[in-house]
Amino acid sequence: MKILFITSNRIGDAVLSTGLLNHLIQQHPDAQVTLACGPAAAPLFAQTPNVVEIIAFAKAKRRGHWYRLWKQVAGTRWDLIVDLRASAIAWTLRAKRRKIYRPGGTGHRVQHLSDFMGLEQPAPPVMWFGPNQVTAAKKAIPPGGLVLGIGPTANWGGKQWPGAKFSELIQLLTAPGAIFAEARVAVFGAAAERGAALPVLERIPRDRRIDLVGRMDILTSAACLQECHMYVGNDSGLMHLAASVGTPALGLFGPSRESMYGPWGDHCASVRTVARFEELSALPGFHPSNTKSLMDSLAVDVVEEAAIALWQRAGSVNAGVSISEFHGDDDADGADDTPVIAVN
Repeated sequence: MKILFITSNRIGDAVLSTGLLNHLIQQHPDAQVTLACGPAAAPLFAQTPNVVEIIAFAKAKRRGHWYRLWKQVAGTRWDLIVDLRASAIAWTLRAKRRKIYRPGGTGHRVQHLSDFMGLEQPAPPVMWFGPNQVTAAKKAIPPGGLVLGIGPTANWGGKQWPGAKFSELIQLLTAPGAIFAEARVAVFGAAAERGAALPVLERIPRDRRIDLVGRMDILTSAACLQECHMYVGNDSGLMHLAASVGTPALGLFGPSRESMYGPWGDHCASVRTVARFEELSALPGFHPSNTKSLMDSLAVDVVEEAAIALWQRAGSVNAGVSISEFHGDDDADGADDTPVIAVN
């Protein structure tokens, strides 16, 4: 069976679509999947079982990217095309069945996608690792007590909670007697976001700081996120990755809707600014080109309280469980290169 699966340019949206992909693979274990997505998201699928080809296509003028994709896939007769980009390309290819997603509504995207595929239950996001990612994660975050993951950056400044507030939160959560007392703190982010992350990194004591900003590919970052015992971060792809690997994840929201894009799962929670999305989106200059934070009305004590509640509900039960316990002790030499699915 040959399946063409077209998913997002953005990392976060691509992660949210992995539940559908996992469902298709489970339903059709003999399937050969060709996956098409944006260049940023493509590395997420490097270890996905049944994926025989990944086509990373960047946007081009006059929608030229769709024509380039069409040329690469038009020679195949597909048994199933799943197009989550609502493009016209699916109608121009030879296929026995087509499923073309039409975005809309106000519920969570995971629920939308699951309803679109006619699933009785929502398909939670998942992530697949190989032994190289597992080994690199265990090296970056070796055993030795609790680890708090922090994501202080986002794809635009409006969604970034101020660094000073992240630093204050870290101090509160790692203070003597706190839920992460004396814990190590792993800070995540892309290389291009290092400048935004530095004010947070520099406030963490060196002996408890794990600097992963720009140091890992995205799939290895996901494996590192599974080594963390909790993650607190802005609305971003990293937040969705943390949730997808089963780490208790607290998402911080302001100029985006947590009802649609909050971290998915019973092990997750969201907290937002006093200002509602509708208020923020109505401000003059509301646009990703505006780098000023719109998250100032989210107080540190509100995030601290939410983190404590999440830890008491979903985190402390699994404290001390690491990726090695989920996946065994595969060596990096490829002795067992079967992809392993992250526990969720």
